[in-house]
Amino acid sequence: MTPTTPPVTLDDVRDAAARLRGVAHRTSVLRSRTLDALVGAEIHLKCENFQRAGAFKFRGAYNAASRLTPEELSRGIAAYSSGNHAQAVALAARELGTTAVIVMPEDAPPSKRAATAGYGAEIVPYDRYTGDRVAIAEALAAERGLTVIPPYEHPHVIAGQGTAALELVAEAGELGTLVAPVGGGGLIAGSGTAVKGLHAGTRVIGVEPEAGDDTKRSLEAGRRVSIPVPHTIADGQALHTPGELTFSVNRRLLDDVVLVTDDEIRDAMRFAFERLKIVVEPSGATPLAALLTGRAGPLAGRVGVILSGGNIDAERFAELCGHQVPAGLPRVGGHPGAGGR
Repeated sequence: MTPTTPPVTLDDVRDAAARLRGVAHRTSVLRSRTLDALVGAEIHLKCENFQRAGAFKFRGAYNAASRLTPEELSRGIAAYSSGNHAQAVALAARELGTTAVIVMPEDAPPSKRAATAGYGAEIVPYDRYTGDRVAIAEALAAERGLTVIPPYEHPHVIAGQGTAALELVAEAGELGTLVAPVGGGGLIAGSGTAVKGLHAGTRVIGVEPEAGDDTKRSLEAGRRVSIPVPHTIADGQALHTPGELTFSVNRRLLDDVVLVTDDEIRDAMRFAFERLKIVVEPSGATPLAALLTGRAGPLAGRVGVILSGGNIDAERFAELCGHQVPAGLPRVGGHPGAGGR
């Protein structure tokens, strides 16, 4: 790779798509007349909450893990994650006949811990506010001879995540705008690579929780900026600094990053449940929140939105969403969700 060659290309995403064919789900693209009317654009929702392990992360995890040598697979895989990458690596390891050790924060959602263990992984807990998950995982890998698959800082992981956008464009057609969540930056780096590789004029808008605006600050500063570990319901986006590799991609590809509050995320989750009849976790709902609040900016034409995951248990969903109807979103037909799509 020369200094001018990007770390991930459209061909890399296409290669990942071929590797994932028949293994990852080709998830649904959902339309809603109600949403189109509220936003004033043609919205196409890529439902990665229907992906294996409940989120887009399986794409990148499997693409990376499937490229390991037989010897590497025999020794096992290590990863660090608050939940979705943990589940994805655990499932990928099971599919490939190997083992996984996952470093997870002690306060990770119980449903995500249980699912990770259910796929057969060993979980090593740590305190996200005082511990260094990368150092812990690397120490375990060195001790046991494991291969670390990071949640976003890897070209094969980024390329795998980009296959979601590749599928979206194949089904919906050329996009004027793509809106996706930003955590470590792997999903939007891969997705931006795919959509701009296909149509250079597509605008790529990232969405972060207001408390976790590390990527927005970094783009404005022109360098990676660290913030205190954010307290937000969007646990999948509770990072303090963008990835080095992902930031190098995203500073070229992102047209904007917008912020949404936790209350706006709750409203978006409730809207998805009542109107679209789907369950989306907080991080996965941030792009929808950006649409419903108008934060994504003036939109026209065909807009792609990646709902990145749906891993949330019933108790947590009820705690976050309650029964309140989002302000400014009148019920259709006087009944929650009646005629919702």
